[in-house]
Amino acid sequence: MGGSSVITTIIGIVRTKFLAVILGPYGVGLSGIYQSTNFLISTVSGMGIGESGIRQIAEASGTGDNALISRTALCIRRAALLSGIAGSLLMLFMCGYLSRLTFGDSSHSFDFEVLSAAIFLGAVSDGQTALIRGMRRIPDLAKLGILGAFWGTVLSIPVIYFVGEKGIAAYLIIVAATGIIASWWYSRKIDAGGEKISWSGSFAEARPLLRLGVAFMLGSLIIVGSQYLLRVIIIRRGGLGAAGLYQASTTLSSVYVGVILNAMMTDYYPRLTSSINDTEETNSLVNKQIEVGLLLAGPIILAMVTFAPIVIAAFYSSKFMPAVYILRWQILGVLLSVVTWPMGFMLRAKGEGRLFFWTELAAKGMLLILAWAGITYYGLSGIGMAYFGMNLFYGILISLIIRKNNGFSFSTRNIQLLSFFFLLTVVVFAISVFLSWTALVINIIISLAAGLFSLKTLFVNIEMMPAALLRIRSRFSNLREM
Repeated sequence: MGGSSVITTIIGIVRTKFLAVILGPYGVGLSGIYQSTNFLISTVSGMGIGESGIRQIAEASGTGDNALISRTALCIRRAALLSGIAGSLLMLFMCGYLSRLTFGDSSHSFDFEVLSAAIFLGAVSDGQTALIRGMRRIPDLAKLGILGAFWGTVLSIPVIYFVGEKGIAAYLIIVAATGIIASWWYSRKIDAGGEKISWSGSFAEARPLLRLGVAFMLGSLIIVGSQYLLRVIIIRRGGLGAAGLYQASTTLSSVYVGVILNAMMTDYYPRLTSSINDTEETNSLVNKQIEVGLLLAGPIILAMVTFAPIVIAAFYSSKFMPAVYILRWQILGVLLSVVTWPMGFMLRAKGEGRLFFWTELAAKGMLLILAWAGITYYGLSGIGMAYFGMNLFYGILISLIIRKNNGFSFSTRNIQLLSFFFLLTVVVFAISVFLSWTALVINIIISLAAGLFSLKTLFVNIEMMPAALLRIRSRFSNLREM
């Protein structure tokens, strides 16, 4: 799954590179705000079906009852279809209002109307993907991600090349269309006997799905809503060009960590759900995820801080260089998110939707407050500072909550690792800001040393080692025996 995420990410980078070169920061900013608006409407209409669907199908799969699996799968498909229709209608109804709220006028109303199709396609695709995740069909999930990203890139880039900025809405629809085709191809295998159920029966089956889904939807709505409002603040303060710089830095700050977290979630969330009532097993699982996350992400985070200007120029263009100041601050926050992400999923796995909602509300409210203050007093750098401040606040908050409610405590090993990588990241950050040509040399040495430390630790602990590293270790062992 991690390997497929790397390939998918690379394909996405190629697509974004073309967008950046052809349209510049303005076009990237416009694409970002369109996507953010889509996420906002999709979250409202989706009712958390994608999230709760994973949980429902995983529980059904755990019983081994094929009839139950079939009914649950059909229920999730129908719920996703209805949510897609509702989302499309909602976007059509609100297109003028969204244009005025986002841009201050109605000039983008037509594009929002067109994007209603992307909302429908995305909702159905999410429902199909939830089935694959819940059934833990990891190879299928990996393949559909790669195929969807590949064909989305191949078919959408010509639209941007020939049409330019006016083709951004069509570009997003094409990406969504390839996603739904790929997810349908692999989810169609999940029938478990093909047991039929009436629509009225589906509504009855959907009640627990929606009851939990609404709580997840409200929590997710805060996340996507805060991202939308944050972009509106940036557009009003600095224009679409500034929004493009923020989009670039946000994408790069999370690209590698996103691969790790996505790979973890594929197996981690179902496993956490099944063991959530066993405190000792749950704590062990969460601590292991944090430790692996730090060891895999820490060295790359250090490298990202070191090579930020080079990375920005390579992945986008020289027009995006001001994004370096946002990126370095965001990287500090990303390191904290590697720790808080496995912890936050404890609330979801236990079905504590209300608590999940309030923690997300507190964290994203803090982000908006800090972002407004940051961009007002420090310019674009203030946005990155706000992201770091929000992650620090959320880390303290979620630690206190799960310690009280779930009896969770950090292992001594994780405390040491977090302190080690956070200190190194701060040092590399400070060197990059205050030193000139010597900064690159010093930071490369620090990053390489941290990378060697992580590899050595992973090679020693077989149970934490990713499959690719495990194969390499086995080959080295075989060579020694020869």
